[in-house]
This record gives sequence, structure tokens and C-alpha cells, in this order.
Amino acid sequence: MSYRKTLLGASCSLCVHSLRALLAFSLCCFISGYSERDRAQDLLSKYPLIDGHNDLALRLRIYHNNQLSKINLTNLTRVATDISRLREGHVQTQMFAVYVLCGAQDMDAVRLTLEQIDVIRRICTEYPDFELVTSTQELKDSMTRRKIACLISIEGGHSIDSSLPALRMFYQLGVRSMSLTHSCNTPWAESSTNYYKVFIRPNNSLTTFGKAVVGEMNRLGMIVDLSHTSFETASAVLSHSQAPVIFSHSSSYKICNNSRNVPDWLLHKLKKNRGLIMVNFYSPFISCQNNSTVSHLADHFDHIKEVIGAKSIGIGGDFDGGSSFPVGLEDVSKYPVIIQELLKRKWKEEELADVLRNNFLRVFEEVEKVRNKLSWKKPSEEEIPLKEVANKCRLELKQPILQKMVSNQSPSLKAKGWTSLFLALALLFSLFP
Repeated sequence: MSYRKTLLGASCSLCVHSLRALLAFSLCCFISGYSERDRAQDLLSKYPLIDGHNDLALRLRIYHNNQLSKINLTNLTRVATDISRLREGHVQTQMFAVYVLCGAQDMDAVRLTLEQIDVIRRICTEYPDFELVTSTQELKDSMTRRKIACLISIEGGHSIDSSLPALRMFYQLGVRSMSLTHSCNTPWAESSTNYYKVFIRPNNSLTTFGKAVVGEMNRLGMIVDLSHTSFETASAVLSHSQAPVIFSHSSSYKICNNSRNVPDWLLHKLKKNRGLIMVNFYSPFISCQNNSTVSHLADHFDHIKEVIGAKSIGIGGDFDGGSSFPVGLEDVSKYPVIIQELLKRKWKEEELADVLRNNFLRVFEEVEKVRNKLSWKKPSEEEIPLKEVANKCRLELKQPILQKMVSNQSPSLKAKGWTSLFLALALLFSLFP
């Protein structure tokens, strides 16, 4: 009997021990799961996100013809971005893209760009949650005031119509970044895609005028964006630019071999430049398919960190620019999801703080320091040769030559033309006795 009691007691003791272990394990799993979510929220509260690329302005034009009076940006349907979701996603600074279709090149790209700048400036000044910023100090101040800072970026160098004065005027309107190409070549830089068969030349990486564009952006303090450029153009810019550059919404070519992504050899050049790759969330650039998961996205972060380190990484979600995003990351409110996944993958909090915010601030500050060093330089007067632009719509701003105009007329009209000219001159001289 005593043996049976002993055996029964030992068995009960084992059961109690096992139950305690099971409860402890379950509690540990629960705490661990909660802790990662909690840590992600805490990190984003402490280091709210600076996101490198968002195409809301394009959607406002497509769906609402830029008529802000007819919509409420606090809660907006049919898009992935509104004020409520930006708040929920802990987005403190959003780089809003001014995007004009490549079909406008050689036509009305400058006008359309101005209209898109206008709508971004309006949303960022008419809504009290937003604040338009043009410097790192203003960006930091906006965080103190609990505002969502707006930075304006032009997506595609065709928006300047190969004109440095146009580039400077866009800067005056608040533009602080520009990608050199979109899905079409410009007369001076090459795109990563060949949707448009325009300005195709051998060795079309970066022309003399293209280098002048980069130099003028350095002088102004405008961030050079290499997303959408070809590998050769990106390499040429990294060799030429005096300031750090960014890929505002690109991912790893090693993980997904799409031409919009960045190969390892370019990542090494980017690190040497002290620049930044801001990882894109668009599924075809993440998984090379129309569908993707958070894990697919996290693989890009892991690989880039392994190649060049966390201090060269940022986030450029590309929301409202694409139509397919990882499951669970469908809009700007879901940014905590990717931070939680990276925490699961043992990313350190200081690394994530850099990715969320600090890396972009460093790059922007260094761009401004280069601008300050180049303050002695006068605005560039480099002009692109007309034969390189090959634009029939370009008009030289010169006074018409009256003699040529008259020579093309009939003899009787020629006489009248000369008479009109002499009368005009006589009137002019009579005004200045």
C-alpha cells in the first residue's frame, strides 16, 4: 500500500510540475507575443516614421480632379492614405510624390507638375494635422508640435523639361527631392524600364547636362532620388554627387530581380556615398509576383542589412502608387506590422530607430551641409543642346526679326510693312525727345 501511495504521489507531483511548466510556457508565449507588438508600438511612438514615398496626390487627381473642397482627407475611401490612418501608422513625416505621366514629356509636364505641387501644398496647409516643411529643423519642430510633416518630392526628371531654371523654381515652391527618371528616359538620364521608347542612346547613363542637374541639386540642397533610374545612371550619379542620395522606394535585387530594385554592387556604392535605400512595399518588387507576405518584405530588410548595415536603410512604402501590397500591410496604418516582424527577427531597437527615422534625418542634414559648403557657387547656367532635346514644342524666347517677317510677304505688303516699321520708330523717338 505504501508503495502504491508513493507511486501515486510521485505521479501527481509529476503532473503538477508538467502543468506548471505548460502554464509557464503558455504565459511566456503570450507575454512574448504581446511584448513584440508592444515594443513595436513603443518604438514607433518614440521614433515615428519618416516615409520616403506616397502617391496620394496622384489618386486625388484621378478620383477627385484635385478638388479638395469635395472630400475629407481625415477619412477617405478608395485610397490607402488619409490622416486617420497616417496617425494610426505612426507616420510623422510623409514624402508626397508629385508624379506626372511620362506621356506629358515634351508636352505639358511642367504645367501638370505645378498643379500637383499645388494640391500637395494645399492639403499640407489647409488641414491642421499637416505641416509643410522644407528643412531638417522644420521637420524636427513638426514632431514637437505633433504634426504630420509634409515633404514634396518630384517623381521623374521629365517634370523639369530639361531646364535648370525650372528646377530652381520648383525648389522655391518647396520641392526638396527629385527622382531623375520615372518609367521613361529623359534626354539626360536613363530609366530602369523601357515602357517608352524615347531618348534611347548608347551609353545613356548620365549626360553632361545630367551631371549639371545633379550638381545643381547639390547646390540647392535638394535630395537626389535614384529610384526608377537604370543601374548605369545610378552608378554615375553615385560617382558624381557631392551629397548623399536616396532610393526613395526600391528594394533588393538579390531577393527579387526586378529592374526597379538595387543590386548588391550598387548597394556598396550607396554605402560609400552615405546614402539611403528606403524599402518599397509593392508586391511585384517584393516577391516578384502580384501577391506577397510580410515575411517576403522582411527578407529585403534582412538582406540589405547583411550587405551594407542598418544605417543605410529606410522605408518608402509606395502606398497609393501600386495596387498590391503584402497581406496585413494594405495601407499606411499597418506600418507597426513590419516593425513587429523585424523584432521577431532579432533586429535591435537602435537599428529600427535608425530605419524609422534617424537615417533619413542624417541624409537630409548632410545634403543641407553640402548646400551650405556650395553657397559660394552661382546658379548653373548650363543649357541642354536643342538637338539632344529634339522637342518641336520648344520655342526660343527671342524677339521676332521683322525683316524676315516682311521678306516673306508680297511686294505690296512689304512696302506697307516697312511703312509700319518707320512709323513705329518715329513714334518711339517722339517719346524720348
